[in-house]
Amino acid sequence: MGDLQRDPTAEEQERMQQLIEKAMQEGAVGMSTGLIYVPGTYSKTPEVVGLAQVAAQHQGVYASHIRDEGDQVTEAVNEAINIGREAKIPVEISHFKVTYKPNWGRSTETIRLVENARLEGLDVTIDQYPYVASSTTLDTTLPTWVFGGGRDSMRMRIDNPATRIKIKNEMVENLKNKQLKSYSYALVARYPPDTTYNGKNISEINKLKGRSAKPMQEAETILEMVDATNRTQMVYFSMDEKDLIRILQYPFNMFASDAGIAKFGAGMPHPRAYGTNARVLGRYVREQKVIRLEEAIRRMTSLPAQKFNLRDRGLIREGMAADLVVFDEKQVGDAATFSKPHAYSKGFSYVLVNGEVVVDQGKHTGVRSGHVLRRQ
Repeated sequence: MGDLQRDPTAEEQERMQQLIEKAMQEGAVGMSTGLIYVPGTYSKTPEVVGLAQVAAQHQGVYASHIRDEGDQVTEAVNEAINIGREAKIPVEISHFKVTYKPNWGRSTETIRLVENARLEGLDVTIDQYPYVASSTTLDTTLPTWVFGGGRDSMRMRIDNPATRIKIKNEMVENLKNKQLKSYSYALVARYPPDTTYNGKNISEINKLKGRSAKPMQEAETILEMVDATNRTQMVYFSMDEKDLIRILQYPFNMFASDAGIAKFGAGMPHPRAYGTNARVLGRYVREQKVIRLEEAIRRMTSLPAQKFNLRDRGLIREGMAADLVVFDEKQVGDAATFSKPHAYSKGFSYVLVNGEVVVDQGKHTGVRSGHVLRRQ
């Protein structure tokens, strides 16, 4: 269907379900959705339920970046739970959070929804990265209807003077709803057309262009950047530490970086690509004592392995794959920061993957003993 903003036909729905069936037979552990992104945001709940039901027939898992993490976060969490309920499939809600100041504190509500679902008998779990900033594309600052029909349709809308003003007005209104005065909260991680933008926020880039500090002018800068490329990666400072800790303490929460593979020294990526697990062990276990060491390890190993039915992983036990990490609990910690993200974590001595040493005294050996894991 591409980026078309419409419901699938019966034939399209059937074809998608056949693709899910094929993937599950080939060893997929489940299906995932990005309902906050184009084109996933255009899909309605019944469409997703139909796909999830196929994955459920093969003991799969439904994982989702939910539809909203701000004002409509409770509705979005409930949607994910309802998909699990209707499709009879375990649910994993990805990088669980609440964003922007008007919603700070609402993690009490969202965690309660998950716990109530579990008390009902539904298998619902979550995961989280331990940072108060998220990372995604610059496109998400625009209304989703702008992208309906693909990049060509987007450019036609942006180039139309009246539509361009409408887009910017919606962007500024959205900014006000978040109780933000500017786009200074949005930091460029990777902008291929001009790498000098990397590490600067939108307000700073707007100033470089000689424009006023008004949000409408910043919105114009964003439109120009989105029009130039669809690969602008951003870092957004939008969360509160109290919510982060409250979610971190929830026992059915795993730790996951939500990061791609970073090329050392390239761009200004989110530090989570280098520091997620080390940050949990150093900052939240040793320093702040938010959770115990054993509990943190469980959330990084056996809990995700069990959730995704990786039956020979996640525990140190005879017959299990020898995936082992040796670290110093008194030294382990993250070194990557938002201003200097390319830094390897400290305190790790050895890493074994499938029984072979891939990190020896903190140095990679060049051994690549990993392999694709399939549903068992």
